[in-house]
Amino acid sequence: MGDICGGTATEVTPRGVLVTLDGFAARPLGVVGSLDLTWGPRHSAGVEVGRRITAEVLAVDADDGRAWLSTAATQHPELWAFLRSLRLGETLSGTIAAIENFGVFVALDDGPDHPAFPGVGFISIPELSWTRFETIAEVVQVGQRVCCEFLQFDTTNGEARLSLRAKRPDPFRAFADGTEMGRTLRGRVTKLAPIGVFVRVADGIEGLVPSPELSSTPEGDASVAAPEVGDEVTVTVAGIDRVRRTVLLSRRQGSPDLG
Repeated sequence: MGDICGGTATEVTPRGVLVTLDGFAARPLGVVGSLDLTWGPRHSAGVEVGRRITAEVLAVDADDGRAWLSTAATQHPELWAFLRSLRLGETLSGTIAAIENFGVFVALDDGPDHPAFPGVGFISIPELSWTRFETIAEVVQVGQRVCCEFLQFDTTNGEARLSLRAKRPDPFRAFADGTEMGRTLRGRVTKLAPIGVFVRVADGIEGLVPSPELSSTPEGDASVAAPEVGDEVTVTVAGIDRVRRTVLLSRRQGSPDLG
């Protein structure tokens, strides 16, 4: 992987280009996927049958006898080299260049510009924050300086996938480490759902009171009637799932440990 090879476009389809590699004239061995043709405007990248192609090898499928190639890599060698030099977990700084409904572009302090996007760095929506938010503007603004953790080199789009939340404290971990089962907490109801009600019990932490506990009033106690959004309620911690990052709550005093 990483080798540069040459060949001739044999077939152009909506899914990409088949390439007869130099030295392997018997049949096409190279495949350039449609998203690996260019990082600029796609429209088949102007590739026609018979055109000479220079590409970098992304992967080799020995069983299928094919090499997956990228012509975008050879079109922008400086950018490709920069992205390949990044290491998992490395801290990268930059400026929020654009906000889209699918994520955020970051113009990195180091490295070249991107030929098609506002920035070489990209933060997907889940990697923006540990806590729930309604709009991206609640988390970042265009022009804001950020420090992010490098997650991976996206060879399809020629960008560095980043995490903003990885450089910030994880409120769930702190809550899980400092909270015992059966602990009583006060919280505010944030959402009603068929499965129950969600209660914010700490900054960035919401737990679920399952609906079975809301459908009846134990021992006729009116104080545990179904709450409304905005109500303050008293709950106990019944379970904490670190893998799923969920908190199970109970409104019944002395409820058993369900964790």
